[in-house]
Amino acid sequence: MDVDQFYQMDEQFRDEIATVDKSGKRIWIYPKKPGGKFTIYRIWLSYFYFIVLFGLPFIKVNGAPFMLFNIVDREFIIFGMHFGPQDFYLFAIAMLIMLVFIILFTVVFGRLFCGWICPQTIFMELLYRRIEYAIDGDHNAQRKLDKSPWNTDKIIKRVVKHIIFFGLAVIIANTFLAYIIGLDEVIKIIKEPISDHVSGFISMVIFSFVFYAVFARLREQVCTTICPYGRLQGVMLDNKSLVVAYDFVRGEPRGKLKKAKSMPAQVADNPLSVSHSAIVTTDPMRDFLGVGQEKLGDCIDCRLCVQVCPTGIDIRNGTQLECVNCTACMDACDDVMEKISRPKGLIRLDSIEGITKGERKIFNSRTIAYSILLFVLIVVEILLFSLRSDVEVLFLRTGGLLAQEQADGMVSNLYNYQLSNKTSKDMPLEFKMIEPVSGSFEVIGGKQPKVAKNSNAKGTVFIKIPGDNLKSGKNNIVIGIYSDGKLITKVKTTFFGPVK
Repeated sequence: MDVDQFYQMDEQFRDEIATVDKSGKRIWIYPKKPGGKFTIYRIWLSYFYFIVLFGLPFIKVNGAPFMLFNIVDREFIIFGMHFGPQDFYLFAIAMLIMLVFIILFTVVFGRLFCGWICPQTIFMELLYRRIEYAIDGDHNAQRKLDKSPWNTDKIIKRVVKHIIFFGLAVIIANTFLAYIIGLDEVIKIIKEPISDHVSGFISMVIFSFVFYAVFARLREQVCTTICPYGRLQGVMLDNKSLVVAYDFVRGEPRGKLKKAKSMPAQVADNPLSVSHSAIVTTDPMRDFLGVGQEKLGDCIDCRLCVQVCPTGIDIRNGTQLECVNCTACMDACDDVMEKISRPKGLIRLDSIEGITKGERKIFNSRTIAYSILLFVLIVVEILLFSLRSDVEVLFLRTGGLLAQEQADGMVSNLYNYQLSNKTSKDMPLEFKMIEPVSGSFEVIGGKQPKVAKNSNAKGTVFIKIPGDNLKSGKNNIVIGIYSDGKLITKVKTTFFGPVK
């Protein structure tokens, strides 16, 4: 069977999703507990993921969080570096880099991010679902329990499960808030009276119920109906993209293994040992194979790939928006292939061209173009980061005031200055004239400014320059900002000389 024949098969499945019936009613999914090498890899990756996710809020650099995304107060800290509103251009380029990376990753590897990295899948499948298996049992036991009447056993299991579910949601919500307002503020909300932190407590409660609803009720609906990423696959994937795919060339036509009455005893005792794809209907065991007049493919239509799917799809229908590339179907199919002595990989990470032609070319015109664009954006971001100073300075000449000529021949202009300290330590600052070097400063208040960590300061200063060094009207000057004798940054502004 070639690719055109395969896609001309019944495609009614594309008109609906597996989790909703024709009337719009929710179809609850009971996925079979997966197992296999890919599942083990995901479990170990989830351990690393949880350590990083729950551990980062506890890491501090010079007393400040290692990561902070305080949108309300416009305070951002990434890898210990402080960013303010004036650094928005860096965020804009970073978002472009992330967008291009997601497109490039999807073009090459499909929706692999969803099944292996996305927090929704990691928490749902590798935390909540595992707890559910431990309490309610595997898929058949869960289905039976849901349909059973309310008795002591069901009540106990339901209460215990949902208490654990909500407790985990509270922990996740607090961790989420720690990334927004900082761990210290979260601890204050927990320890101090609610009246002192009403808005913070309300936010904590709301987030807890949201996460509980997502992982206890919405579940795969987030991936199939809410998240737009699945729908974007249609414009990002092509026949060269690597996705979790069913090898229809090798697997079709499907045929179930059936035990015939007249089957030899040794075959009946061990039916899975038959290498069915090498036998045609002229063989005496045609009843065992259950086929017509053609050779069987490797797929025995056991439907285990469907049973383990957390979104309820049949991967044999081809690439679908509901597929999150979790690889659970790959593990299930490999286990069956091993039992029937057939090669593994009937369902594998491959492209359409890889299945039909045996060609796997990751680098093509599209991936090369995206790679070049990504490389350029990264270089620009690195360059801008290298030019970024720890202190942002703005000098604005006070409007409405003319240049003042002093008795000693000095000319003064009044300026308003604004300072932004992006570091995690207090910084005493000093103004020095760089060009012309003969200038001096008289800070209103008499003291040189000192800017607290990750904060702003402003003030007023007179700049004085000898009249002999000035021309009539506008003059360009350069001011150096020093801290402990070290030049931090320079700022250019204009100085008005007396009209001659």
